[in-house]
Amino acid sequence: MTAPKTLDTPYQPTRIFGAPYRTATIGILLVVTLTAFEGMSVGVVMPTVSRQLNALDLYGVSFSAFLIASLFANVVSGLWSDRRGYTLPFLVGVVLFVAGMGLAGAAETKQLFVVARAVQGLGAGSTIVAIYVMIARVYPPVVRPKVFAALSAAWVVPAMVGPAVAGGVSQLWGWRWVFFGIIPLVIPALVMLIPALKQSPRGDGVVPSYGPRSRAWPMTIAAGSAAAGAGLLLYGIDQAHLTPAVSLPLGVLGLGMLGYGLYRLLPPHALVFARGLPTTIMMRGMFSGAFFGVNAFIPLALTDVKGFSVSQAGLALTTGALGWSAGSYLQSVRDGDASRRIRLGAACVMAGVLLTALSVLPGSQLLGWAAVPAWIVAGFGMGIGMTTVSVTALKQSPVNEQGANSAALSVTDMLGSALTIGIGGALVNLIGHDQRQIAVGFVVIVGCMGALGLAATLLAGRTRTPQ
Repeated sequence: MTAPKTLDTPYQPTRIFGAPYRTATIGILLVVTLTAFEGMSVGVVMPTVSRQLNALDLYGVSFSAFLIASLFANVVSGLWSDRRGYTLPFLVGVVLFVAGMGLAGAAETKQLFVVARAVQGLGAGSTIVAIYVMIARVYPPVVRPKVFAALSAAWVVPAMVGPAVAGGVSQLWGWRWVFFGIIPLVIPALVMLIPALKQSPRGDGVVPSYGPRSRAWPMTIAAGSAAAGAGLLLYGIDQAHLTPAVSLPLGVLGLGMLGYGLYRLLPPHALVFARGLPTTIMMRGMFSGAFFGVNAFIPLALTDVKGFSVSQAGLALTTGALGWSAGSYLQSVRDGDASRRIRLGAACVMAGVLLTALSVLPGSQLLGWAAVPAWIVAGFGMGIGMTTVSVTALKQSPVNEQGANSAALSVTDMLGSALTIGIGGALVNLIGHDQRQIAVGFVVIVGCMGALGLAATLLAGRTRTPQ
């Protein structure tokens, strides 16, 4: 006699948009999308902001202030979330982000606009880290990869449509509405996240990703030292030709503070590019520095040198996002030596960066469109290189150090961008602000970032773990 067949309950895989997680998922994605949209939009409208606020001399500082503040907020928010739960860091971050958007939209002076950008950076840095902790505490492990995949999509969509939307809003209603328009959209995101915020546990009993409690203050001091040092260094470089007696000592002091902060925040021997993980961590900053050091100035070059509209200039940034997506996909479906993929990515970034110089050559406005294929190549390199660097760093990290090394990747990422954009702004100020001088300044910036891309290409082999 055969045993009767039993009917098992069919397996229902957990879905991030299923009933238990739907509102939290939508809320998280909306916050990340708004943050990403703000980041992509500012680059497009900055030439217009600079002209209206007479702020071309602070063009690079407007980007660097955001990034440096985000760096500091990332570390503090991570420590805070580990020990006290993610609710307060998230809410404080959202309040600061919204306040910064409002200040930027209402700014009547260039100084207030830069302060607003720093406030936005504090808010964005705190919010993003709190969201990562929220994901770890709210979603079961089996679902988290799906959430992070959705977060990646939340960055890609603004990168593709953000520049065009920001350009259109700026032309129709003015650049201030690029900032004001985001503020009301934060409210539905907060409403959706109320259940997740209520269940935020304290960090007691949880091993912090940044190390033991005794390291909290040293890490905070190191982050503050790195952020303040980067600011002083960029100020010293920018003002060296005007007030050398004051700016040069401040720049040297800033370099020392930056070095101390990085020594504490990065893995041992990272600053000397030791083989394996240390060089892998540093490569993240080199990629970001080379790419974003030019990306920030493409709209300025195309609008002020070639007479492009804001929307047309934003198109070049959109094509970079398309190349980035293609490179990320190619990296995900190919195996092989990671260091070779990193070298290929760095070489593509270098080539794309150098090709953008064609867009400001004297002649027809059509030459300006050379930035489009150039930035597809550069974006493709970023897609291959940045993703491979992140995956490789996690593979090279012991389990109990993955959180700290992920934070180190973020530190080099933001500092790389902040320093190169700030230096690019200083070069523009040094060379001059008329049409021909901006073209020359852009070519010099391209040459510097191309050299950084070459250095990354040559150093890629050092990302291999020593045998």
